[in-house]
Amino acid sequence: MTPAPSAADALAIAVVGHTNAGKTSLLRTLTRKRRFGEVSDRPGTTRHVEVVELRIDGAPALRFFDTPGLEDSVALWDYLQGSTADAGMDRPARVRAFLQGPEARGSFEQEAKVLRKMLEVDAAFYVIDSREPVLPKHRAEIEILNSCARPVMPVLNFVRDTASRLPEWQEVLAGGGLHAQVRFDAVAPFVGAEQQLYQDLATLLPGQRARLQQVGQHLLQEAGGRRDAASRAIAELLLRLAALRREIGEVVYAEASARARAEQDFQQLALVLVRGCADQLLQIHGFADDDVRLATLPWQDGRWDSDLFHPEALRQAGRRLGMGAAVGASVGVVADLAVGGLSLGAGAALGGALGSIVSQGWRQIGGKLLNQLSGVRELTLDNALLFLVALQLVGLARTLEQRGHAALAQLEQAAAPDAALDAPLRRAVQAVQPARSRPDWEKPGSGSDRRQRVLAETAALLRPLLEPTR
Repeated sequence: MTPAPSAADALAIAVVGHTNAGKTSLLRTLTRKRRFGEVSDRPGTTRHVEVVELRIDGAPALRFFDTPGLEDSVALWDYLQGSTADAGMDRPARVRAFLQGPEARGSFEQEAKVLRKMLEVDAAFYVIDSREPVLPKHRAEIEILNSCARPVMPVLNFVRDTASRLPEWQEVLAGGGLHAQVRFDAVAPFVGAEQQLYQDLATLLPGQRARLQQVGQHLLQEAGGRRDAASRAIAELLLRLAALRREIGEVVYAEASARARAEQDFQQLALVLVRGCADQLLQIHGFADDDVRLATLPWQDGRWDSDLFHPEALRQAGRRLGMGAAVGASVGVVADLAVGGLSLGAGAALGGALGSIVSQGWRQIGGKLLNQLSGVRELTLDNALLFLVALQLVGLARTLEQRGHAALAQLEQAAAPDAALDAPLRRAVQAVQPARSRPDWEKPGSGSDRRQRVLAETAALLRPLLEPTR
């Protein structure tokens, strides 16, 4: 890999286009900076040139300039062809003459900001809302941008939308000499769309090919790092949930309402851990739980609370898991059901109960029998719940990986009935079973070498599930 460029070497790219075409949205997604600029459905949100950098190893590799929208391109194009026209002037000279005149500080002030920046940069991304019909103002924009004599890369935005007029736009851009085009969607980027954008830009800037390849490689490494961190975060949670247990006494266990309250408190303890992992996934992907575009989050408004402990959801998860309930019944929280509340003499029934949890290891079963004799029972979480939690969080990580940082719609994500996930998630749940006999593993980052090995093994099983699908 080539050395990171110095600040002076940073490639300057202007992001230009008509008002409300999605310029700021594109930059938020490309830089994963959700708070850059202001994203709104209102026209003319960006009023000044703003700058944001994409850095590699702390040094800026690309410097983007977010420009105001071109608001009156038809009138400006007429002006450039008329009052600034001179038989000896080429088109870039006309632009420079216009910028020296009074109109650049008057009726065309916003457009002048764009053109000044166009003359300073190495290239421009021309952002187009592909849902818009091609109008005279757009044709005028193409002529004006071409007049600046800088390489222009059209970025066709919102192409996933059913209202997209992609073929119409591709035709008019080619007619304006802009044959190198890239399809994008700042709200829900395509897999590999960023790398494709920089690869196509390199065709316009052959002297910058090595730098742009470096940027593409850096983006791939960052994406891999996010998936590594997300898989480890989910694995850590599963390990903690498998180890989680709380003792309750004989009196509490014997009284139905007291036992129900203890179980509910235990559920809430588990949910706090699940919510914490979900928030961690947001941070890994460059979002935050206070982002208004994500509110209300499914783990904050009670949707996950009801889903994760719903008896039917757990029954379905148990069937998909194919391992039986490791410790417990369909409600997900049990009070020492290793012996099912049976007397120690209930031979056949007890044998069946023990057989259903053999995957946990005999060390734990022996401890539970000892607790039964001493009048102490434990609350634990069954494997169906662990499976359901893993399904939710893997789905969330996938959703965030495909979500642009300018998305305005509320985050909607739920556990999808993707049968392809069943086998790898089953193996992940199986991998954390050693934690059943190690309640000290509830604490994150404990120093046990075995805990770290189990954590690494589980994360490795989850990691392929976070790879993007085309």
